[in-house]
This record gives sequence, structure tokens and C-alpha cells, in this order.
Amino acid sequence: MDSNYKDMALAFFERKLQFETDPSDVYQAQLRGDENIVLVDTRSSEAYGKSHARGAINLPRGVGSETLPRDKTIIVYCWGPGCNGATKAAAKLAREGFDVKEMIGGIEYWEDRERYPVVWETAVQC
Repeated sequence: MDSNYKDMALAFFERKLQFETDPSDVYQAQLRGDENIVLVDTRSSEAYGKSHARGAINLPRGVGSETLPRDKTIIVYCWGPGCNGATKAAAKLAREGFDVKEMIGGIEYWEDRERYPVVWETAVQC
């Protein structure tokens, strides 16, 4: 393996980590009480209402970004690896000048695979 390949690989993976995170890193940041991140669920309001990552706010497709703080890292997620809604929202937020990362794996990995805390829809009492 030549040094050019190693340099390119290192640059690629370092760049990738600038723009992606995963459920484990986000959850660990929450446990540390990291106040420099805002977790954003980009799915529909209905999907968010059924369940979402603890601490997440809902901005479907990143609409309503004017409510987000400009001095924090915005971490977006959607359904999972088969959904590019978070990627689209991240592109929109980056275009607007936000420091943004995508949480790979989405709610599927957060909730089903890692079993991190979620907020479930509460039943309506009649």
C-alpha cells in the first residue's frame, strides 16, 4: 500500500467523521450532559409522535430551522439506513449555515438495535 493511498484514506475517513455520527456517540453525549448538540428528528410529526429518541425535537425535513440555535451542532436523523430524509435535511441546514451532522442508522438503530431511550406516544384517555 503506497503512502498516497494511506493519506487519501485518512482524509476520507476524517472528513466523513466531520459530518456523520452514530447513536452510540449521541447517547454518550446525552449522558455527559453535552449542551452543544441539538438532536432533530426529521420524520413526519405522526412518526415522531409514535416514538422518537429521548431529547429529540421534531422538524420534518428540516422545516422550521429558524427555531434552531446557531451556536450548537445540529444532529439530524430519520427512519434508518434506507431513508435519506436526514441527508436532505442536513443539506438544507448546511446551506443555511448550520453546523450539522447526520446520525447514521436513524431511529431504527437508536430504538431497535441499540435500545436507547425513546419517548413513546401516550395513549389518549377517554
